[in-house]
Amino acid sequence: MPEARNETILAEDEVARAARGSADAHRLLKAGALQNAILNSANFSIIATDEKGIIQLFNVGAERMLGYQALEVVNKISPSDIHDPQEVRARAQALTEELGTVITPGFEALAYKASREIEDIYELTYMRKDGSRFPAIVSITALRDEYDALIGYLLIGTDNSVRKRVESELKEAMAAAEKANHAKSDFLSSMSHELRTPLNAILGFAQLLESGAPSPTPTQKRNIEQILKAGWYLLELINEVLDLALIESGKLTLSNEPVSLAEVMIECRAMIEPQARQRGIGMTFSRFDIPRFINADRTRVKQVLINLLFNAVKYNRPQGAVAVECSLVAPNSIRLSVRDTGIGLSPEQLAQLFQPFNRLGKEATAEEGTGIGLVVTKRLVELMDGKIGATSTVGEGSVFWVEFELSAPPQSLALQEDHVSASRPLNEEGDTKRTLLYVEDNPANLELVEQLVARRPDLRLLSAADGSLGIEYARACLPEVILMDINLPGLSGIEAMKILRADPVTAHIPIIALSANAVPRDIQKALEAGFFNYITKPIVVGQFMEALDAALAVAKKASGELVLS
Repeated sequence: MPEARNETILAEDEVARAARGSADAHRLLKAGALQNAILNSANFSIIATDEKGIIQLFNVGAERMLGYQALEVVNKISPSDIHDPQEVRARAQALTEELGTVITPGFEALAYKASREIEDIYELTYMRKDGSRFPAIVSITALRDEYDALIGYLLIGTDNSVRKRVESELKEAMAAAEKANHAKSDFLSSMSHELRTPLNAILGFAQLLESGAPSPTPTQKRNIEQILKAGWYLLELINEVLDLALIESGKLTLSNEPVSLAEVMIECRAMIEPQARQRGIGMTFSRFDIPRFINADRTRVKQVLINLLFNAVKYNRPQGAVAVECSLVAPNSIRLSVRDTGIGLSPEQLAQLFQPFNRLGKEATAEEGTGIGLVVTKRLVELMDGKIGATSTVGEGSVFWVEFELSAPPQSLALQEDHVSASRPLNEEGDTKRTLLYVEDNPANLELVEQLVARRPDLRLLSAADGSLGIEYARACLPEVILMDINLPGLSGIEAMKILRADPVTAHIPIIALSANAVPRDIQKALEAGFFNYITKPIVVGQFMEALDAALAVAKKASGELVLS
């Protein structure tokens, strides 16, 4: 009986060994089937080489893609022989520069990174047996034995023609769209210039009729006003379209320089405040206790701020308010916000801001507009590397803001009792361009002085429409000389002069009175009150220039004494 049991056990062991052998054989068959499926794939070229780069395996996919039979390439050529030779040389050159080691053009250049266990996938051009070419994406992997010795390389490639064709078609479509966009912009630019010529005649002769003799009848006056109103509106539209065309065509040039935000804001305020007063809109402006400068195009910064301010006035409530606020949003960024008390915008309207010709439902209102202004504003801000945005609450109002990176002032600034004066740009002679402030409410008088100062390349002119505004401008900009009208609305020129004289920040600035009052007693009284000089109107140009030079000389001396102290 023991012998029978032993035979049974032996039989069971043989069965188990047979079963295990069958499983091993099945696994081997599966592995072999997988290898055959990979090697016989028609969608991928699979090429294996020995350690020297000579092809040892060339699968069905490689035969289909490249037109060679395996027998024609195995043990005969290297994969570099079926790649574009110029690309192989370029790859070798790139590797040589990257590694500082001379890499020989050929398979060594193709396999260099793979040999160092660096995954390498690249795009090269395969060359078929018939000489035709096609783009391919190729992956190279180093093959090593159980002792980690390099025994060859495996190259798996796929045809990249379809993707390349799609990319090419996309580039062509984009080029065509860009060409069409440039053509549109060129057309708009050309038409804008052409339209300005007849419009100049319309507006010019309408103004002559308005001011001509004999005076127009009431009916004629109303007709002329309508012509002028429509003409100015058309001019605004042409200017905005021209700006948009220049921006989109890439022809808009910017002259970036350090720009004083205080000075720009003062000039914008002078332009917008009269319109706000006509509509009963109150305006408040943050003061720049410390001068802030941004690197931007001065003219375009003014255009941006004026557009935001004008919109805040135009779309405000009757007797509403506009507040201009300034804040640092980061150590090197400054934000200017324009807050209004208008009807506000819904989230849907906010999402449609900055879209060309979209007036957000204002088309049915009495307010004229083009829907272009904010688009131009946004693109100008972005061209100056700034940001723009808006928030709004229906029934309460909106806040439009712009942000710019702060920059250093254009030159060293002199300190005076913790106050930093605004820096001035250099003129051609190397001296600082000196600033004049003219406080005057009469546009004709202002235009005359502007033309006189324009003859002096060493000077620039700021203007204020009343005494209170003139005081604020003087404190913010510290001009070298102030020209002051006597009969100003509200605060008189004499009262404004006394306030400036009493302020240590502005006490040193020479102030010249410009007045039509030529009574000797009044002139003497004004000089005793503290004016540096007194010039009567009509202005005698020579006398005006002499008085200006004398005041500038005193200002220069005072400035030197302040710096020394």
